[in-house]
Amino acid sequence: MTADLEERRLAVVREHMESENVQDFDRTIATFAHPRYELMATGEVFDGDAEVRDYFARSRAGFPDQRNDNSVLRSIDDGVVVEFDLLGTHAALGTSFRSRMLAMFLFEEGGDRIVCERVYFDTASIRQQLLGEGGVVADA
Repeated sequence: MTADLEERRLAVVREHMESENVQDFDRTIATFAHPRYELMATGEVFDGDAEVRDYFARSRAGFPDQRNDNSVLRSIDDGVVVEFDLLGTHAALGTSFRSRMLAMFLFEEGGDRIVCERVYFDTASIRQQLLGEGGVVADA
């Protein structure tokens, strides 16, 4: 990979993550050659423009302030790996979470547009933060 291609890919990932933070999903979609999210902890796959936009709508309905923070980007041969904190407040419960995650942004061969964001995270720690010890709603 050339230094120029590496820099363009890093810039695309930064744009992708920043646009998600401000919920400008048209900008987010524009970072893809083909929109696709794979959520490894749940096995969910959102493939194509309509499914990815539905994923954005559903995830932000539950966590309207969802955002990423403290990102560390590393280039790999076919993409960019990002460690980051995901934060959000549950709309109905009013409780918040912060979870360290890892996302692999995979690119079209030789190109600077994303073909897949594959996200790894721990659902149990998020559930525990939102619901309390043992993952159940605490008594009032």
